[in-house]
Amino acid sequence: MLVLVVFVATSTAPRAQIGSERYASIVIDGATGQVISAVDPDEARRPASLTKVMTAFLIFDAVSAGRARWSDEVVFSATAAAAPPSKLGLRAGGRMTLEQALLAIITKSANDVAVAIAEHFADSEPAFARLMTLKARQLGMRDTVFRNASGLPNPGQVTTARDMATLGRRMIIDHPTYYSYFATDRFAFRGKVHHNHNSRILSGYEGADGIKTGYIRDSGFNLIASAVRDGRRIIAVVFGGSSGPERDRHMVALLDDAFGTPGRAMAARPGISLVSRANASVPTAGTADRAAMRGAERQATRGRSGPATDWTVQVGAYSTRNQALSAAREAERSIGIARAETEVAPTRGRRGTLFRAQVTNLTAAEAREACADRKKRKQPCLTIAPSREAASTRTRG
Repeated sequence: MLVLVVFVATSTAPRAQIGSERYASIVIDGATGQVISAVDPDEARRPASLTKVMTAFLIFDAVSAGRARWSDEVVFSATAAAAPPSKLGLRAGGRMTLEQALLAIITKSANDVAVAIAEHFADSEPAFARLMTLKARQLGMRDTVFRNASGLPNPGQVTTARDMATLGRRMIIDHPTYYSYFATDRFAFRGKVHHNHNSRILSGYEGADGIKTGYIRDSGFNLIASAVRDGRRIIAVVFGGSSGPERDRHMVALLDDAFGTPGRAMAARPGISLVSRANASVPTAGTADRAAMRGAERQATRGRSGPATDWTVQVGAYSTRNQALSAAREAERSIGIARAETEVAPTRGRRGTLFRAQVTNLTAAEAREACADRKKRKQPCLTIAPSREAASTRTRG
């Protein structure tokens, strides 16, 4: 039986230790998707190198569909070679096979390799990131926007614990054979051995078989982990650890709780501390993020006929993101169009930040009809036409 867990603080974890705005966790059953426990699972967080799980997902998609082979050569551009660490350090013109590139992003978490992969498949990293965001929507990751293939800091790159849980679960379900790459302990390239950054969990936790760590200053130490015991799989995700070892101990506690071994969990739990609330700041997805998503959809659907789906309806402005998200999702359900998407757009005013609840990816006719229906029911609604920036993005394709 498949069970997915995303790191969630349970009742045995002191609440004072999970107060950081960077912390988030969730535990779900991988067979059913049912949430076992969660803390702030829908709050915006930085994915850091968890991003590379989606980069790998698109590689697996391409190989499975016959659009790529493991022996294909990935060539490094000057842009890829200039990526900041962690990196392999190949110069412009350097080459490696696609399989070697995959292992480099899984074990070494090499940013230069992630850029080279993106350029290999989509000519540029921004174009590849749009495909990543489109794939996220197809997988049901409603609140994730990718701007690069590596997870390096970008103000527009956001995700949630719930979305990372969805990605982990779909990785195992959609690519069960290729998923085993995430259990790779080490990777040798040109005489140098690179050990997996997730080695403490892989080698030290019974049944662990993947998947990925991540860290940037704005996110703290993140982790998606997976383990199988007695035919039951649990995948755990945690955001906001203050160090790698503390994050791993917290992961062990969550996995133990999920597997029903609380005694061991309590032994592993002391000293868990998370990134400070004081300097945590993660923006929500806004206008630029919607433009990125629409660009991805246009690229994926280029050549199809039919009206443009770049209109938005706004159904209110709220003092908190959660209120706006709830209102937007309710409106999306009532509109009843499968391609429609929920967005929350923050706007700053004299009285502070308001969060606009919006439903995007509509045609002009659908947006007008949705607002007409809401107004009949005396509910707020505003149609928003595509901006000039979005129109120019559409022209560039």
